[in-house]
Amino acid sequence: MFLSWTLVVWVCLGPGVPGSGAANSTSLNGKARSCSDLRQFYTGKGFTLNGVPREEMSGEHLRMCPQGPTCCTGPMEDGLARLGTQETQDLIREAGRSLQAALNALYRSFDSYFMDLHAKSERSLPATLSPLGAVYSQNMRLYTDLYADLRRYYRGSALNLDETISEFWFRLLEAAFKNAAAAKTSLSEEYLECVAKQREVLRPFGEAPRDMKAKVTRAFVTARSFAQGLSVAGEVVKKVSQVSLSPECERALMKLVYCPHCRGLASVKPCPNYCSNVMKGCLANQADLDAEWQNLIDTLLQVASSFSTEPSVDVVLSSIPARIFEAVGYLQDSMDTFTAKVYQMCGALDESGTGSPPSQEQQRKKGASLTASPTAGLRLEMQVSDLSSKLREMQQYWVQLPAALCSKLASSSSSSQDKCWNGMAKARYLPEVMGDGLANQINNPEVDLDITKPDMTIRQQIMQLKMMSNRLKNALDGNDVDFQDASDDISGSGSGMCQTGHCARSRPGGYPPDNNRVRAGTEPQSRLYRILILFPLAVLLLLR
Repeated sequence: MFLSWTLVVWVCLGPGVPGSGAANSTSLNGKARSCSDLRQFYTGKGFTLNGVPREEMSGEHLRMCPQGPTCCTGPMEDGLARLGTQETQDLIREAGRSLQAALNALYRSFDSYFMDLHAKSERSLPATLSPLGAVYSQNMRLYTDLYADLRRYYRGSALNLDETISEFWFRLLEAAFKNAAAAKTSLSEEYLECVAKQREVLRPFGEAPRDMKAKVTRAFVTARSFAQGLSVAGEVVKKVSQVSLSPECERALMKLVYCPHCRGLASVKPCPNYCSNVMKGCLANQADLDAEWQNLIDTLLQVASSFSTEPSVDVVLSSIPARIFEAVGYLQDSMDTFTAKVYQMCGALDESGTGSPPSQEQQRKKGASLTASPTAGLRLEMQVSDLSSKLREMQQYWVQLPAALCSKLASSSSSSQDKCWNGMAKARYLPEVMGDGLANQINNPEVDLDITKPDMTIRQQIMQLKMMSNRLKNALDGNDVDFQDASDDISGSGSGMCQTGHCARSRPGGYPPDNNRVRAGTEPQSRLYRILILFPLAVLLLLR
């Protein structure tokens, strides 16, 4: 799909000038064959006729084409070789641009869908939370800040999502506690810090914060990772498609594409297996991307599938306001008990009275729990299906590229196996077809490659694919993804710096981030550090 349409221009690359195969050597009357067809073809490619012979000559001077009667001089051979390489390079880049466009379309489609879910959830805040009265109306910025932070995180900001959501719940408790306290009571920063310390034990909001944080974190971590994966895949395609073809490939392409013209065999197409070996040799390094490319696509498919796993991503986002409403309702029901325990631990306020909001039962009855509509569920199903089908179409790209390049160039008829160009003459091609990848080109008869010297640009892109796959797998496990280690070339990676005014405040107590994974990761590093320090000392003692 991404390769075939870009290769139509091969028609002008390869064999096919009418009448050019009329004579193969000398004419029947013994005269040298005319080079008129070659001259017309040559000027059609943008060259001048300066130095182009009118009749064929001996080919001892040829370095790339087989020696024998020819209409090509040495400079003509060099020029056509450069042209063949440039045309092939253009085809590879055009195929890459086609794949990039498809990946960008997937990104835009998913991004539009996810941001639409986010926006609809935010728009439902007033209808869901207005029954909370002052806790909502006097603190609207608190709720919109939460959605702004979630949006910034998805876009790649270096926010700690765990801390951001915990901070929201602290600020909500602070607002609710102030609202419940006496109107003239002054709450100091120290007193609010003391209130914060009671949250973990007293759980004033019930289990809603923990449950919402787990589900929202998983939804946004997987969504950001998925979008990032599509972006990284596109960058890899762009960079690999810019890699230049080797001099060995240039000689092989000349022999494949333009040497038949020099021999007067312009109408004879290359043998399919011959073309395959040339292209597999030229694209050996690119084919080495296959394993990690398929791994990335497989992981992207798993992440896409996870969006519809219960609770699905549309349900999680649409129910955020309802979970907040549920949590505040729980707090209002237990506010007297909570404040009594706070007073016990932090001291009584200057003026007594909790000032609990009136008509709490009436307010809670007005609140409506949000769930995704059947239409939203159908849209998610269609989104996941479309993403998955298009990703599968891309999965074999790198190993299918040689065949795609040969599809318009080589002979496709099995009956013409003995009547195709095999690199030397119009005859059957006997060597076997090589496998994919650099290591399999050790015996390639058409392209002489040093398999011990892989292309370093492509090796770097293989590492990028591997790193992205690991991040996606972490996201599937619900682990936050740190993009600060990504290369500078990966867009949206985040700088790792906190922007002024948007950093989450560090509060004691509450629902703290789970740092067990961080501690588990640092302990082996500490042990390694101690070993590195002690090892030289041990060596010195042994030497003494």
